Amino acid sequence: MRVVCSIAALLCLTLIAGCGSQSTRPGEIADGSPYPSSGSARVTGDFAGYPGVEPFIRRMQQQGFAPNQVAAVLSGAKREQWIIDAMDRQAPRPSTGPTGAWIRYRAKFLTPDNIANGVRFWQQNEAALNRASARYGVPPEYIVAIIGVETRYGGYVGKTRIVDALATLAFAYPRRADYFSGELASFLVMTKEEGIDPFGPRGSYAGAMGLGQFMPSSFRDYSVDFDGDRHRNLWNPADAIGSVANYFKSHGWQAGVPVAVRANVQSPGTARAIKSGFDTRYSLSELAGRGITPAGSLGGASQVSLLEFDVGTGYAYWLGSQNFYTITRYNHSSYYAMAVHQLARAIAERKGA
Repeated sequence: MRVVCSIAALLCLTLIAGCGSQSTRPGEIADGSPYPSSGSARVTGDFAGYPGVEPFIRRMQQQGFAPNQVAAVLSGAKREQWIIDAMDRQAPRPSTGPTGAWIRYRAKFLTPDNIANGVRFWQQNEAALNRASARYGVPPEYIVAIIGVETRYGGYVGKTRIVDALATLAFAYPRRADYFSGELASFLVMTKEEGIDPFGPRGSYAGAMGLGQFMPSSFRDYSVDFDGDRHRNLWNPADAIGSVANYFKSHGWQAGVPVAVRANVQSPGTARAIKSGFDTRYSLSELAGRGITPAGSLGGASQVSLLEFDVGTGYAYWLGSQNFYTITRYNHSSYYAMAVHQLARAIAERKGA
């Protein structure tokens, strides 16, 4: 989620200069607040007249925002049709048999460059990674791998204005309007708390931000000031590292427990007949009764998930621990979590950790 640190630092400095300066801009009040304190509460621009706008303004009143403050932000936001089109393309395509989907997915992330750049990011941020690992119990390689999968260690954090992405999805995308309205609300609270211009932060077309691609609600709940400057800035490598580790710890990461091990399967047909996925729970004895056993230690885990991966010639099976499930709290996909796991192991091996 190259020359990693210098790029990330440039992004951080650009955000601070563009979003947190004390100079005023149209709509700001003299004390530097990004929210106006007077003027009309009528929304103009791309979202004028949208049915969800007035309820959203009332919702923000309950969080301490004056109606004209919210109206000023929404009036400056842009409706982006390409974001709606991109969201519609996310629908999963059903598969009738093995097609090699895991091989193709894995190849996007486990590349020589991604592994080498992960080692470089680790070396350049070793002190912060060691401190985060000690505090939260998450091995450095998994923090590095998340940032690598999400943004190539800060190389691709996204160029879309967050306010445009979230307003478009909150007001012009009914299928997910409730979710993105909540994220837009969290974003406005976040920018007010951190004292930054709501038109400044840029990220993904779905509203994710920084090296770790946190959504605004995750920013508010799990981001940490890890460099001690009294600001949470996910474009800063130290804050991003501490925040990813805190996110994992808060979602049940268990120190010292392996993430996943390969499964020995006596009968592929039997394994296919059993429900698989990161949200399954089986005792090792139950799986053993069906001819499925771990090929390595699971660190004393009493329950595991059965994971199935399409490798083209058939299916490969793994057993996932609580830590595998924790990774899926970042992205609800077994393929995603396994890519993070395998990238983490490859980076650690290359670094000699």
